[in-house]
Amino acid sequence: MRCVIVPVTPFQQNCSILVCESTLRAAIVDPGGDLPRLRAGIEQLGVKLEKVFLTHAHLDHCAAADHVRREFGVSIEGPHREDKFWLDQLAEATQRTGFPPAEPFLPNRWLNDGDMVTFGEQTLEVLHCPGHTPGHVVFFHRGVQLALVGDVLFRGSIGRTDFPRGDHATLIRSIREKLWPLGDDVTFVPGHGPVSTFGKERLTNPFVADKRFG
Repeated sequence: MRCVIVPVTPFQQNCSILVCESTLRAAIVDPGGDLPRLRAGIEQLGVKLEKVFLTHAHLDHCAAADHVRREFGVSIEGPHREDKFWLDQLAEATQRTGFPPAEPFLPNRWLNDGDMVTFGEQTLEVLHCPGHTPGHVVFFHRGVQLALVGDVLFRGSIGRTDFPRGDHATLIRSIREKLWPLGDDVTFVPGHGPVSTFGKERLTNPFVADKRFG
């Protein structure tokens, strides 16, 4: 499986196109906007889009999801149902922030901890990792040791928890109890900024490094 990162929206959100190299089927993770750029990326890769996966329902991660679903005739999977209240206010949020208009929508499938999502011949595990939002999920491909973590964790930082129903202690627990056990060698794609590994963050991240917790 390949992962191609396409930054979108004024927030430079890392939208990822996941490619099953044996079938040339693809899934797109967190299409927050810039649909022409995403369309061009899919065409350039020569793949057939099969699914949309959402880590959470903040507008920069999901505002173009329903447009992608309708244009490509694909399904949306994720996030967890606890993020429905964010999807319900999508029209207001896009208007307030100057994003292209987007209407509230529902995914074809809500995701829970322990679920699996598939495209082509690829399978990713779903981990419910609340804190940044209550319904945030992470997608983990065990075969290539890759995690798509949305806004849970960043290189050198963690997700904000000052949004409605965010919770700092819950976010720290999600990172340390859900992500760290996956292994230090796991590379993760954050919602913004450069990729890193869990091992590096355990050593150097001032918010969640092991030394901070004794």
